[in-house]
Order: sequence, then C-alpha cells, then structure tokens
Amino acid sequence: MRGRQLSRAAICLMTAATAASTTACGSGGEAAVRPPAPPAGDVAAHRDGDEQAARKAALDAYSGYLAASRTASRRSDPHAPELSRFLADPLLTRVRVAIRETKEHGAMRIGTLTSDPTVTAVSLDSVPATVEIQDCLDATGYRLVYVKDRRVVPGSAGKRYLATATATRYPDGRWLINSGAAHRDQPC
Repeated sequence: MRGRQLSRAAICLMTAATAASTTACGSGGEAAVRPPAPPAGDVAAHRDGDEQAARKAALDAYSGYLAASRTASRRSDPHAPELSRFLADPLLTRVRVAIRETKEHGAMRIGTLTSDPTVTAVSLDSVPATVEIQDCLDATGYRLVYVKDRRVVPGSAGKRYLATATATRYPDGRWLINSGAAHRDQPC
C-alpha cells in the first residue's frame, strides 16, 4: 500500500512540475511571443498581391513618363516639373538633354506617340526592387518639326520600334523610370 502512495505522490509531483515549467516558459517577460505562421497559401497570395501592385505602379510610372516627356517636348521645356514626378537619373538627365538640344536646334516634337507596354520581369527581392518593361512604340504620328513653320525635320520620320525601360522603387516608396532605351533597329 505504501508503494502505491509513493508512486501516486511521484506522479503528482511530476505532473505539477511539468505544469509549472510549461506555465513559466510561456508567461515570463523574456519569452518570445510568435504569431502563428500564416498558411502557405496566404504567403503566396500576399507575394502575388505585392507583385501585382509593383507591376501596376511601374506601368503607371512608365505611362506618366511618356506623357510628361511628350508635354515637355511640345513646350520645349527640359525642366518641366512633371518629368521628375516619373523619371530618375540617369534617364531624367538624358531626357532633359535631348529636349534642350532639340530646342537649341529650333525644333520640337508634336503629334501622337502610341504605346503598348508589358511587364517582362519583376524583382521585388533585389535592392532596390525593379520592374522591367518592354514596349512597342508607334512613332509614325509623332513628328520632329521646326518651331518657326512646323515643317517636318528631314530624316525624322517616325516608325514602330521596340523600347525597354526599368522602373525602380525608391526609398520613399515611389516607382520611377530610371533607365530606358529605344531600339529603333528592332521593329515590332
């Protein structure tokens, strides 16, 4: 009988000790509280949502860049404030120099530039995050003309060609186009 009482006492002590240690680990100030890990589907959905948001922001910046550069070119204003809303260096400086040089030669751009951009790559893990854009620009209705008489500058006829650009997310959260190239030798 005494043996049973000792084993019951031992079981009670072990149970009490186990309960006390479990409670102590979870209630102390030094214990790390971790939220439950989201299900794998939630992580993928969040990642997909971030990627879609980046695509949209990059395409918005690209469209803004094209519109701002057309407006600045039409006004022959290389320092148009809307340029810096959508562009960052080194592309911002290249666009400003091109507009200034066109102005110095007595010319300006008029007409319509048609764009059909698509995102070709999204890299949210790179520092900074980037989105690559490919576009088929139709410049057949976009003319370089002399300011004086609006005659078309010889050799400046537009055509359809491939263009590429990179949108980069800056520390303030804005997506800006900071590099781009017109591949006039590659029709689309």
